[in-house]
Amino acid sequence: MAKLSLQEQLLKSGLVSSAQAKSVKSDKRKQTQQQRKNNVEVVDEAKNLAQKAQAEKIERDRELNQLRQQQDEKKQLVAQIKQIIELNRLPRDAEGLAYNFTDSNKVKRLYVSETMRDQIAEGRLAIVKLGTNYEVIPVDAARKIQQRDAASVIVFNEQNKAADVADDAYAAYQVPDDLIW
Repeated sequence: MAKLSLQEQLLKSGLVSSAQAKSVKSDKRKQTQQQRKNNVEVVDEAKNLAQKAQAEKIERDRELNQLRQQQDEKKQLVAQIKQIIELNRLPRDAEGLAYNFTDSNKVKRLYVSETMRDQIAEGRLAIVKLGTNYEVIPVDAARKIQQRDAASVIVFNEQNKAADVADDAYAAYQVPDDLIW
């Protein structure tokens, strides 16, 4: 079976008359002759639209990839913070003293031992948020978390000891041990 052109197939099926086929063929031949004579390039609108659609698709894909990459980086940061907290968290004392702090303008309470409470106040320990829970961690781990996401660190009492010493006018005077207020 010989391969038939589309024009011949349409003629055989009766969808196009022979007069219509001849006029299309002559129009096409005239157009190619004009192109050769005038060295004019015919604008192929379908080709231009296809290239434009391709360029838009590439741009959309680039934006989606960038968005996915940002989401992946955010997930990695959250995973790193979670890992740091879980590796460095200190055990709390349920029967210890209450340490009150604020988180999003709400007062929260965490029960810790007396030494932990003093260390938090002095700035040697910090309180961080892990999901809906709060954990007590050392200062080094809190600094690492603060570099990644400052909002995760809830209580971090950094004290500038050099400034405290310089501002204290009574630093040279000793307080007697038997002084009672």
